[in-house]
Amino acid sequence: MTTALRLVAGKAFPRFVTAPSAFLVTKKNYFSSFSSKVQYAAQFDRSKPHVNIGTIGHVDHGKTTLTAAITKTLADKGGADFLDYSSIDKAPEERARGITISTAHVEYETAKRHYSHVDCPGHADYIKNMITGAAQMDGAIIVVAASDGQMPQTREHLLLARQVGVQKIVVFVNKVDTIDDPEMLELVEMEMRELLTQYGFDGENTPVIFGSALCALEGREPEIGEQRIMKLLDAIDEYIPTPERDLAKPFLMPIEDIFSISGRGTVVTGRVERGELKKNEEVEIVGFNKTPIKTIVTGIEMFRKELEKAMAGDNAGVLLRGTRRDELKRGMVLCKPGSVQAHTKFLASLYILTKEEGGRHSGFGENYRPQLYVRTADVTTVLKFPTEVEDHSKQVMPGDNVEMECELVHPTPIEVGQRFNIREGGKTVGTGLVTRIIE
Repeated sequence: MTTALRLVAGKAFPRFVTAPSAFLVTKKNYFSSFSSKVQYAAQFDRSKPHVNIGTIGHVDHGKTTLTAAITKTLADKGGADFLDYSSIDKAPEERARGITISTAHVEYETAKRHYSHVDCPGHADYIKNMITGAAQMDGAIIVVAASDGQMPQTREHLLLARQVGVQKIVVFVNKVDTIDDPEMLELVEMEMRELLTQYGFDGENTPVIFGSALCALEGREPEIGEQRIMKLLDAIDEYIPTPERDLAKPFLMPIEDIFSISGRGTVVTGRVERGELKKNEEVEIVGFNKTPIKTIVTGIEMFRKELEKAMAGDNAGVLLRGTRRDELKRGMVLCKPGSVQAHTKFLASLYILTKEEGGRHSGFGENYRPQLYVRTADVTTVLKFPTEVEDHSKQVMPGDNVEMECELVHPTPIEVGQRFNIREGGKTVGTGLVTRIIE
């Protein structure tokens, strides 16, 4: 066993580890101290405000390269550990195809704040994981290649970010080293500002940074590489506000991932939506079953460091006593006992996207069965008209605002005021708001 020393912004954190560590947050290597009874995790430092941010945008526009470039630039200043592209695109399938499939988390610090950074997949096949990633963000960096401009996932990611409550976005126009024509860059900026306005963001005042993540990563052309990464980080510090966390409400954390640690128990991970959680507290796991699962919290960590308590906004891992991995599913929630119920039917206000917004080309009738995405859950739903509607044979058309009953095939934790997306055939076809619980 070796002693490792990690430096963050000039501070040393000793800990005992069984193997060299990077602090990419992916499943088992997320929680070092859970894996052995003899390990000691450093305490997580809350001296700086904590903000969740992420990279979104079209496939191959450079999201993962930018994430790696941020860690490299800040590593030189003591604010991060450098993670190269292959460390972030960790799975063999991801490296082979050159695309990000799952969401990956890294952490870093600027002079002002501590960041948890989610690198979201841009490939259309993996939009489910992008939805989960976007739902964890307080703000986002949308990456657009100067050589392509806006593309289908650029627009879809903006829509999804808006629907899961992301309020502020910073634009990084990447790959400027491949463009010689300044007018082309001006056109990309103009199109992005128009697109931001179209999707309800402040297109006029959103910071737009031009640069090359690859130049920063390779240590060349600093005027479009490292200097632009620092300008981007300054823009994030200034433009994306530190969110007010909902600490007063009962604890709730949607479960994103589950894994077992030999000899210790089951760990669930996710972003704490509200409230606080301490070790040895009793919690319930709600969803997919008629009866909640009761358990006790025996450990809490974030970024390989021990937490005295998990708070709203934290990307945490929670070790549970006596709970089997096969009992749990992504989409369940960990919550204060009695505070959340799972439901199978509710009334919702829906907006059906137009063809121009990337939605359906035609209408649909009653008993339409899309997938409903809420928090980290993905569940089939049957849409029906409310009983007071006289004509149940009518069609709902793209662009319509309509009230419908949503009947879920599995009990799902859902609340009045909850926003959700509906998808079909690899694309978002509508967005909704829960207005009344029926059963």
